[in-house]
Amino acid sequence: MRFHYIASKPDGKIVEEDFEAGGPAEVLEYLANQGLKPISIKVVKGVAEVSRGLFIFKKTITVADKVFLTKYLALMLNVGTGLLKAIDILIADLENPAMKALLMEIRGNLEKGQPFYITFLKYPRYFSPVFTNLIKAGETSGNLEKVFEDLSVSLEKEQDLRRKIKSALTYPIILLVVSFLILILLVSFAVPRIATVFSSANIKPPLFSRIVISAGLFISDYLWLLILVLFATAIALWYLFAKTLLGKKIFYQFAIKLPVIRNVLKQIALQRFAATLSSLLRAGLPILDSLEITAQTVGYGELKNSLIRISREGVMKGLTIGEAFRREAVFPRVVVNLMAISEKAGHIEDILLVLSDFYGKEIETAVKTMVNFLEPALLMGMGVVIGTIAISVIVPIYQLIGQFGG
Repeated sequence: MRFHYIASKPDGKIVEEDFEAGGPAEVLEYLANQGLKPISIKVVKGVAEVSRGLFIFKKTITVADKVFLTKYLALMLNVGTGLLKAIDILIADLENPAMKALLMEIRGNLEKGQPFYITFLKYPRYFSPVFTNLIKAGETSGNLEKVFEDLSVSLEKEQDLRRKIKSALTYPIILLVVSFLILILLVSFAVPRIATVFSSANIKPPLFSRIVISAGLFISDYLWLLILVLFATAIALWYLFAKTLLGKKIFYQFAIKLPVIRNVLKQIALQRFAATLSSLLRAGLPILDSLEITAQTVGYGELKNSLIRISREGVMKGLTIGEAFRREAVFPRVVVNLMAISEKAGHIEDILLVLSDFYGKEIETAVKTMVNFLEPALLMGMGVVIGTIAISVIVPIYQLIGQFGG
């Protein structure tokens, strides 16, 4: 457990530090041995402990936080500021409690002589294997400043890509929500009032109309209960598919079978493959390690398995990178050819960087295509539902007109 103590020296000077201990008594014993008089002792929560309490309404570690961290550290190292000093400045200025707890843990580990990357390794939820291994490579080679610069650029591109995808999907989501609200309005308010008219006129609508009207009456009677159930179900499904590994796998297996979405997922995986492998090679990691790490981050089953085969059954057994990639049909021909050519020229990481930018633009096109498909599909679906309700009401109205006409 980590404690933060404030104590005074015999000459009156105040010291403030973090200390790993089994309990407050151990901290007091340490202070006594150092000739320090305790003023305050508090437990310091680690980033994992802090983030457990952050959930929905408080902040956790976001991509924007990681962009800021890497860009700031790159800048500070570039102007000659020591790593510990830079971290101390960040701790004093940051307001995000999770980030502050993380940096305090990093500082404590550095003071103990542990490597910089060790702390990130403990929190895979926030820091991917690529992030951790890049920092490890930069620390080992003494090129940490360059690694931070590359990481900040890579994270900014990732953030920008996510923003564009969210922006493209905003209109279909609004369309879906508005259509759902219109449907609720029709079924829960309009249909029951029309049903009252039919009942007072002693008209027995056709079976089809009676089913729709009965559904409308049921929804009208239990509207708030149904909204509560739908809300609880939405939260449960979000937690299942967004927060659990099994849920993510189920959702992924379902999404990848849909032709338009499958194309988007593959483009995203190819962009991630190119960006990740380029970053790892530029940081100085061996090709086999780079391929293995990249395989774990692409998030696309076929591509992951192909990269593992390229590493273990291709490059490891003496094949050139170009030969190993040619054996995998999942990679587009342009990728295979460029990998073979760049290997001979000796600048694979540069070509991969170009491929990453290329697939970033391809993703934008693929997402637009998906949205162009979703919009008319949603409109047609809602048109069918609303048309069904309209027909179920119009038929009895004709009966009513006929009855009064007769």
